[in-house]
Amino acid sequence: MDISVRKQSGVQVIKLRGELKLGEPVNQFRETLEELIRAGDSRIVISLDELHFMDSSGIGALMRSFASAKQHGGTIKLVNPTKLVMQTLKLVSVLNLFEVFTDSASAVSSFG
Repeated sequence: MDISVRKQSGVQVIKLRGELKLGEPVNQFRETLEELIRAGDSRIVISLDELHFMDSSGIGALMRSFASAKQHGGTIKLVNPTKLVMQTLKLVSVLNLFEVFTDSASAVSSFG
């Protein structure tokens, strides 16, 4: 899995490519988000348009990061999840916790 991070208007924008699954991909994702939140960046947008698969450990890491961002006064917003990722998040009843946007610019500007 490939993770790229950039800051736009005070919001961290993370782009995920590949598969978020048990092992190194989830560890890398979790560490990236923990570092951002520890550094005071708790307003996060995650672009999912190139994430082809997410297993339960990926969902767990996403939910832990979501809770941590909330505790630090921020939140995580999702951008353009693929159909399979959207179905997976719906199936485990967590999709409704996130604001979902069609593009990163809209998600970033929603932080105001």
